[in-house]
Amino acid sequence: MIKHVTEKNFEENVLKSPVPVLVDFWASWCGPCRMQGGILDTFDSTITESQAVIAKVNVDEEQSLAMRFGVMSIPTLIVFKDGEPIHTAVGVQREPELKKMLGL
Repeated sequence: MIKHVTEKNFEENVLKSPVPVLVDFWASWCGPCRMQGGILDTFDSTITESQAVIAKVNVDEEQSLAMRFGVMSIPTLIVFKDGEPIHTAVGVQREPELKKMLGL
């Protein structure tokens, strides 16, 4: 299940996660973001919560998080492991790239 995270729950849901977390920085008005969202919905159904978690951050509502992680273009995907960002990709990423980013 894809989690929608905010500044208030980012630490708990992303930084303290026992498994890698793929965070999608997006906005509702962004066409490529909507495309990425569909890919993530499908991808999420193929993985278990013991493998990885997918989270979304709406950059319009959570500008401080976007700034904190240097998000300049959307969609931007960042993989966090053990509380640290380990991989970043800008632009739409297909399922094979998502698997590679997460080491699956």
